[in-house]
Amino acid sequence: MTPKAAAGFDHDAASLKSLWPQLHRGDAEPWPKSAAVVEAWRLFHAGDFKAALAAGLKAGGDGITVANKAQAIHANYVEKNEQAKLDAFLAVAARAEAQQDAQPDNANAFYLQAYALGRYSQGISIAEALVQGLGVKIKTALERAIALAPRHADAHVALGAFHAEVIDKVGRLLARGQGADARTGLQMFDAALKLNPTSAITLMECANGYVMIEGDKRMAEAEALYAKAAALSPLDAMERFDIELAKAELED
Repeated sequence: MTPKAAAGFDHDAASLKSLWPQLHRGDAEPWPKSAAVVEAWRLFHAGDFKAALAAGLKAGGDGITVANKAQAIHANYVEKNEQAKLDAFLAVAARAEAQQDAQPDNANAFYLQAYALGRYSQGISIAEALVQGLGVKIKTALERAIALAPRHADAHVALGAFHAEVIDKVGRLLARGQGADARTGLQMFDAALKLNPTSAITLMECANGYVMIEGDKRMAEAEALYAKAAALSPLDAMERFDIELAKAELED
């Protein structure tokens, strides 16, 4: 799917503000104070991720958050070149880490660093990422994001995924050396579902994580979560990507 195929969510500032609590239930991002940042988010939700990146960078300050999210989402869902994906994730991670210095109380500066490093890790292999010490960075950033924003559902999902993927790749015993354990992973997924039960990506990531940690005994539940995700109506371009992925998974 291309950004054009994800069209249909071109809200003006007023309608975007009315939808903001639903659109940002996952990342707990507050309504922007700057009109320039509002415009960057408008572009993001419409699916014009490259324009949102440029607008966010130009706005600066809180605009860095939307720039980072736009570049990360474009890399994850749209970019086809694997090296370009990896380069984009590293760029987001570096920019988010710098944002942490400027805005130490910005939960999404920590979350988006972890998100980008997590996707990068999947691209190079989880085992290689652990050797490079990325696991510790991801876990630390997500724990900080949750400390700053306890209702940050996306950070709960991502932290659950950290625990689940490390366990899945290296086993429960070795996972402990990376700070990963099954109980914490399951707690993170459970919390995320309570915080954001109508998010397609939350439903899918929790489904995947439950199966990684507990195996086939959670398979029926995972399939039900995927079905619930596939039945949702998207609120923006990013969620349309997620719902299409859920539908594709159910068809396989």
